[in-house]
Amino acid sequence: MKLRVLDTTLRDGEQTPGISLTASEKLRIATKLDEIGVNIIEAGSAITSHGEREAIKAVTGAGLNAEIASFARAVRVDVDAALECGVDSVHLVVPTSDLHIEYKLKKTREEVLSQAIDACQYAVDHGLIVELSAEDATRSDINFLKKVFSEGISVGANRICACDTVGMLTPEKSYDFYSKLATLGAPLSVHCHNDFGLAVANTLSAIRAGATEFHCTVNGIGERAGNAAMEEIIVSLNTLYGEENSFLSKPEEDNYNFETDINIQELYSTSKLVARLTGVYLQPNKAIVGENAFAHESGIHADGVIKNAATYEPITPELVGHRRKFIMGKHIGTKGLKNNLNELGIKANEEQLCEIFEKVKSLGDMGKCVTDVDLQAIADNVLEFEREQKIKLEEVTIVSGNKVIPTASIKLKVDDKDILEAGVGIGPVDAAIVAVKKGISEFADVELEEYHVDAITGGTDALIDVIVKLRLGDKIISARSTQPDIINASVEAYLSGVNRLLEAND
Repeated sequence: MKLRVLDTTLRDGEQTPGISLTASEKLRIATKLDEIGVNIIEAGSAITSHGEREAIKAVTGAGLNAEIASFARAVRVDVDAALECGVDSVHLVVPTSDLHIEYKLKKTREEVLSQAIDACQYAVDHGLIVELSAEDATRSDINFLKKVFSEGISVGANRICACDTVGMLTPEKSYDFYSKLATLGAPLSVHCHNDFGLAVANTLSAIRAGATEFHCTVNGIGERAGNAAMEEIIVSLNTLYGEENSFLSKPEEDNYNFETDINIQELYSTSKLVARLTGVYLQPNKAIVGENAFAHESGIHADGVIKNAATYEPITPELVGHRRKFIMGKHIGTKGLKNNLNELGIKANEEQLCEIFEKVKSLGDMGKCVTDVDLQAIADNVLEFEREQKIKLEEVTIVSGNKVIPTASIKLKVDDKDILEAGVGIGPVDAAIVAVKKGISEFADVELEEYHVDAITGGTDALIDVIVKLRLGDKIISARSTQPDIINASVEAYLSGVNRLLEAND
């Protein structure tokens, strides 16, 4: 069965505390959502502000394939605001629980029903697709809820949606609840919140009960504990409910063949885009798209994955556009270590491998996670092999102050040739990197993709840990340096990466 996906990252997701997207940022996210196959994009709530309407207009004017919707309360002024933006549809939301009707709206059920039907009829008469949505539906009287939906359908509502607004359902209750609404005569949508961590499970149960559309946000962002996460629902439908899953028995009476139009291989890149533009970064162990979702440190796990990825991975990282990582720390095994050494092009015999293994374990016991740069240094030392450095830093001098433009002068040695260069920047680190880039310009056009700095210890003499990601053509390498001086650490990390890139291109 084909399911429709309504993504509300740009509306419900933007209600996450601290998020305020510009029109251009909304358009970038909407374009990506359209590219990956989202059927309906809720671009915002048109009544909110002039800026919100301009953002929605940017999305509706982009010529996307997806249906573009605006959130609207069950009042004509909200529908008018949506019409002004040129949307295809309205997500027309009316509170249906006595709790909301009495305390928030201070109305009667009859007044709320009349208002909902009037707004629905008004939107239909003005050519809009209407998804009539019941707020706090799961705490509503089921007979009143059915009456609201039935009368809405009678005046032209195209779809109905029941919202678990504060995440009160369990998977069992979700199946029972949505089963009661699936036969009302219009396509049924499920909209779940994650207050108890059950939004995805409740959404899947609702789909099994007959919902043909689900609402979601990328990375599960949203107010309070967030919404059902798109990537988790899509991969669950694909893997746990798909025909290919032979590990779970399935009752014959259940229809588990659910499909969507989503390009599953773009889920990770979509997650990264939304995280970057919203500033809401994911916890490392976030399912499907977290940085540790396919990371292995345990020696037993790494050994199993190397032999057959299915031993400790329910899906391959490539399915969602992610990548596998073997983390080097105190739990690493020799098989995982050997795999990392092979990726670095380092050949070690059994005796050398054991020595490298012990050094990595020792650093892990000290609480350090060993990077590929650290491993390279450890291996070089054990193998008694000093890798030839094409470019070496001889000296760096910084001039900076309140009324002085930060200026750096550097001395590099490139194949026994001294190179002197200077650069200015918005700060001393920037000035130093600018000077280095000028100094190596004739050898390589290396781009700094990412720069990250942490203070490892406390105090003014703290050790500074600098991690950079560099690109040369289609080759990307991370490099790291830890020193008390942030400028020296930054320059050395940068040059370490440059040397490795140059070596890889030789």
